[in-house]
Amino acid sequence: MELTKVEQLVSAYFEGNTTLQEEALLRTYFSEDEVAPHLASYKPLFNAMAIAQDETFNKELLFPQPQKTKNRWWIGIAASALVAVGVAGFFMQQPTLTAEEKEAIAAFEKTKEAFQLLSSNFNEGAQELAYIGKFAETKDKILK
Repeated sequence: MELTKVEQLVSAYFEGNTTLQEEALLRTYFSEDEVAPHLASYKPLFNAMAIAQDETFNKELLFPQPQKTKNRWWIGIAASALVAVGVAGFFMQQPTLTAEEKEAIAAFEKTKEAFQLLSSNFNEGAQELAYIGKFAETKDKILK
């Protein structure tokens, strides 16, 4: 191959403007024993490329498997049902009173009964005082 053509291909190769056929020509040129002295520094590069091109990857690639999510919908339904039962139970429970609260309610009822009795007796006494008021009026009329 002509030296000028090889120099043009090398400069085009480093600029990224070569085709695969032109790169194959460069590899065959640099694999020969007779290489121009000013291009000899590129020989290991193109020989390594030829060797690397023949390499293959034989290991098996393990990609992460996606987790199955098709059976997870029932977990959401179960959680929703559990929350609904909890809320319903909370609002439907009857209030339970402690012993102290029951004693306080009983004492309140007894006190209320005592005040009712006092009120009825006071009202009876007030009616009797009304008679005394009439007696005082009558006495004042007579004494005048």
